[in-house]
Amino acid sequence: MGVELVEGQDLVVKDKFVYMRTTRGLQRVDVIYRRVDDDYLDPQVFRRHSTLGCHGLMEAYRAGNVGICNAVGTGVADDKSVYPYVPEMIRFYLGEEPILKNVPTWMCRKQDDLQHVLANLKDLVVKEVHGAGGYGMLIGPAATQSEIEDFRRALLANPAGYIAQPTLSLSSCPTYVDAGIAPRHIDLRPFVLSGREVQMAAGGLTRVALQEGSLVVNSSQGGGTKDTWVLGEHAAGAATQSQSQLQTQSQSMGGMTQTQGGF
Repeated sequence: MGVELVEGQDLVVKDKFVYMRTTRGLQRVDVIYRRVDDDYLDPQVFRRHSTLGCHGLMEAYRAGNVGICNAVGTGVADDKSVYPYVPEMIRFYLGEEPILKNVPTWMCRKQDDLQHVLANLKDLVVKEVHGAGGYGMLIGPAATQSEIEDFRRALLANPAGYIAQPTLSLSSCPTYVDAGIAPRHIDLRPFVLSGREVQMAAGGLTRVALQEGSLVVNSSQGGGTKDTWVLGEHAAGAATQSQSQLQTQSQSMGGMTQTQGGF
């Protein structure tokens, strides 16, 4: 793909330009696709003890000499208290009605919502507004009474720090685990590409809860991933070919047989 996987120490800023260190010398960098939170991007601007970012990166960014995706500041979209307002954002900015409905969400900073959540903790999923990776959350139906009471105290101490949603059922699929093939819960994270036109990617990231009975699919909590193939009309047509047709199209490859329809 021509995309280098680097760490902050692999980059250096000179004269407001970003370069990558290589065995052949410095190589100019035009765009950085980051996986590092804002706070750690540049110790000159944010956390001064961070070793994850690149010193001077923000100066090069402000000068327009490097692009950063996602742009600095877009982490606000990770704030779960923003989610309930997305339908209103669509109406305000696009003048359209949302196609997909939001998951019902209770904002614990609202008194009525808080009372509803406190009365139904055993049935709800409660999440920290700033939490991520499956941390800082309560899955009511799977929680112990002690865990529920701990969250009750946390909600009363800081209601603005939490939202709650109903427990949603997840699909399951056959998954290879230590004991063999077994069903595990999954969800699908689709991707939308926004350029001159908005396009839905033909596939996505399927996340798997590898622990039996678990609904937590986050990789940081022991979850896994699966390749996701979306079969269109062309692929579906190829899949309906007769076995004899597939056999005539097959070709030997190093001791294994590959067909044009797949392996």
